[in-house]
Amino acid sequence: MRLQRILAMILLIAQGGITVTGSIVRVTGSGLGCDTWPNCHEGSLVPVAGAAPALHQAIEFGNRLLAWVLAAIALAVFIAVWRARRRREIIVYALLSGIGIITQAVIGGISVHLDLKWWAVAIHFLPSMVLVWIAALLYMRLAEPDHLPQVRVFAPSIRLLTVVAAVSLSVVLITGTMTTGAGVHSGDAGVGMEGRLEVDIALMAYIHAATMYVYLATTLAVMWLLYRGMANRDAKNTGWILVVMIGVQWVIGVIQFNMGIPRWTIPAHIAMSSVVVAFSAFLYAHGLRRLTPGQKNATVTAE
Repeated sequence: MRLQRILAMILLIAQGGITVTGSIVRVTGSGLGCDTWPNCHEGSLVPVAGAAPALHQAIEFGNRLLAWVLAAIALAVFIAVWRARRRREIIVYALLSGIGIITQAVIGGISVHLDLKWWAVAIHFLPSMVLVWIAALLYMRLAEPDHLPQVRVFAPSIRLLTVVAAVSLSVVLITGTMTTGAGVHSGDAGVGMEGRLEVDIALMAYIHAATMYVYLATTLAVMWLLYRGMANRDAKNTGWILVVMIGVQWVIGVIQFNMGIPRWTIPAHIAMSSVVVAFSAFLYAHGLRRLTPGQKNATVTAE
């Protein structure tokens, strides 16, 4: 189980990490450093001298190679849980992770063929957040012995509210991609706003911020109910970490807005998106657990 959890944590970090390297591709204008897919350039799988700036080719090709590393990690996780004959839930999460990575590679290739239209890039980013969520659930569930029954750590109404919070987070992420799509960092080296979302970026940023406040309010409501319902300490601690991470993400967003979206803030904002999604998934997973007797440090009701 220890090896499985180590591999799952590596997978979770890598799922979030590849979104960061993708954002580096964007802010350096390297998105079309490799101008086709699956080849880097027509007739060549690898970069070609003179076909595009060397740095842009290296960054884009490097990001593509990381997808293979991520796929290898997902395969290692799947083999580990399969050989250990873990329960179906865990096998499904591991399988979905692998399928999702392959699907993401195809979506990335399509976005290149579409010359990085804003909506194509958004469609490429959002499934990565789903894969972070799945990897976080996998990491949590791996620690739970297969033979134990599930118990309810907090009331179904609270768990339903965590789902509402997750939906709110999804809206935050969608409006975030639209804000980026209306901005200056298109992902390629060209100058101008071709292929960008034609809305007022300040207005889009305000809408994005408003959705974040809704998500934060929903999460705080979950925390209030956790204390009223006497949930266990682990669930409460996870909730507080999530609230702090949302605060950090808010600070980064405010800095971005007031400084005119400097390039360095975008990888930080993307990285924190993965952190927030992961802890949202952790909090959701705490609702139903397979707890050993020593972990039952709060009143729980059998499922």
